[in-house]
Amino acid sequence: MSTGQHPAVAPVEVAGIASLAVRDLLHGPHQAGQVVAVVQGTLIVVFPGAPREPRVIAISAPDAVRLPNAIIAGIPAGTLTVTAPAIGAADSATSSPVKPAKPAKTIKPSDGAEAGGGWIRVSGLSVQARRWWDPSPVFGPLSSGRLDQGAAVLTRACRQLAPGPTLADHDGTRALAACCASGDLAGAVEQAERLVGLGAGIVPAGDSVLCGLLLALRLLGGAITGGSRAVWLADWLSAAVTSYASERTTPLAASLLHCASRGQAAAEVAAVLHGVAGEDPVEPAARRLLTVKAAAGLGTADLALGMVAGCRAAQALSVS
Repeated sequence: MSTGQHPAVAPVEVAGIASLAVRDLLHGPHQAGQVVAVVQGTLIVVFPGAPREPRVIAISAPDAVRLPNAIIAGIPAGTLTVTAPAIGAADSATSSPVKPAKPAKTIKPSDGAEAGGGWIRVSGLSVQARRWWDPSPVFGPLSSGRLDQGAAVLTRACRQLAPGPTLADHDGTRALAACCASGDLAGAVEQAERLVGLGAGIVPAGDSVLCGLLLALRLLGGAITGGSRAVWLADWLSAAVTSYASERTTPLAASLLHCASRGQAAAEVAAVLHGVAGEDPVEPAARRLLTVKAAAGLGTADLALGMVAGCRAAQALSVS
C-alpha cells in the first residue's frame, strides 16, 4: 500500500571544470556556504567565511558565460530541477521535457552548501573539480594603432548589439572614462567609487562597467608599449573599488571586482580582448558576449562599455 510519501532522492555527482581563481576555496579548509541566487540555471553560492576573495562560486552550465569564479558542470537532464527567482533576475532553469524516472531535487536560494576537498556540494548536487582553466589571459606586444582599431570595432558592436539600456549616457560613466584617459587619478578614483553597486540586479551595472575597465587597463595596457601608466591606474582603481565592495554591492559583484582587479576575466571577455589585440576577430567574440542568453545576471553590454573605456584610456596614457 502506498504511504503517499515520495521516495528519497538520490544524490547527483558530476565532474566539473573549475577556474583557477577558486582553487583555494575548493581545496582549502571546508567552508560552509549558501545559495544566494539561481539565475538562468546558474547557481550562485557564497562562502562568507572564506579567507579571501573570490568568496562566491558560480556553478554554471556549459553554455553559460564562463565567469572567472565559475565551475562548469553538465547536470544530467531530469535529475535536478532548479527553481525560484534569483535576486534581480526573472528567469529560472528550463526543465527537461522528458519526465524523470526519479523524483527531482529542487535547489533554491537559501539552501546550504559546502566547499572543500575539491568538491562543492549544494543540497543533492555534488560537483568535483576534475579539470582546471586559467581565467588570466596573456597578451603579446600590442601597438597603439592596433588597439585603436580593435576598440573602434568593439564600440560599433556595442551600439548595434547591446541588449537594452546601459550606462553609456550616465554622467558618472562618462566622467570616469574622461578622467582615466587624461590620467586624472583623483578624479578617476572618485568616479569609480561612485559606480560600485550602482544599479539593480545580482551584478549592478556600475560594477560591470568597472570590471570591463579594470580588465582592459591591466591586460591591454600591460601589453601596449608605454602602457605602464595604464597598469598603474588599474592598481589604484582596483584598490579603491575593492576596499569596501562587500559592503556596497552584491556578493557576486564583489567577487567579480576582485577577480577583475587581478586580471581574471570571463572566458567570453578574454575572447573579446584577444580580438581587440588583433589575435582573433573582434566581431564574433563581441557578438557572443553581447547576445549570450545564459549570462548569470551579468550586464554584458555594460561590461563591454567598460572595456571600451579601458582601451581608450590605455591608448591615451601610452602616448601622453
